[in-house]
Amino acid sequence: MAFNVATFKTRALTAVIFVVVMLVGLLWNAWSFLILFSIIHFGCWYEFQRLIGLIDPDYKDISSFHKWGIVLAGYGLLLWMTVDKFTFLNFRLDEMGWWILLLGALVIPIGEILFSKNFNLKSILYSLAGLLYISFSWGCMMKLRGDNFLNPGWILPMVLIASIWINDTMAYLVGSFIGKTPLSAISPKKTWEGTIGGAILCIVVVT
Repeated sequence: MAFNVATFKTRALTAVIFVVVMLVGLLWNAWSFLILFSIIHFGCWYEFQRLIGLIDPDYKDISSFHKWGIVLAGYGLLLWMTVDKFTFLNFRLDEMGWWILLLGALVIPIGEILFSKNFNLKSILYSLAGLLYISFSWGCMMKLRGDNFLNPGWILPMVLIASIWINDTMAYLVGSFIGKTPLSAISPKKTWEGTIGGAILCIVVVT
């Protein structure tokens, strides 16, 4: 993938906006942190379900109950991992999250049995993998912020987010200049050279 100046300028502008939004969410207060990662959580689930549908077309046939039930369960998991730092209308969000998680977990199998054309265990396993990959991961980020074992508690989450951004930027630059081997048919512009180079340079920069 050849280096494109116009594309780079667009990505650079997007990166500046991204950094501003992330800093506001990370640094303003605990609630802005929660709102930021709530939005990211739902965005990740949208992208995850789209990509799994491309990898395995059978996943596109899941019922709406399954599709939204797992997202609901995932958000419940994220809220449950906020510990006792957040309260809303005299309710603790971690307690609300537990009940939301339980509700979502019940909706998925019931929806599969009652509304799916064909019961597909593989689709349920895909969704459970997303629960671990997305919701548990962002829940851990909330746990870090809530526990505040660093002073202030946003330092480690900010380092992790910065690492992701650095890796993505370096992967684009390395792939643009020397990338030749496509990483995946789903995303043909990504290359193995860019992926490996981005990971190595990210480690170098962060350390």
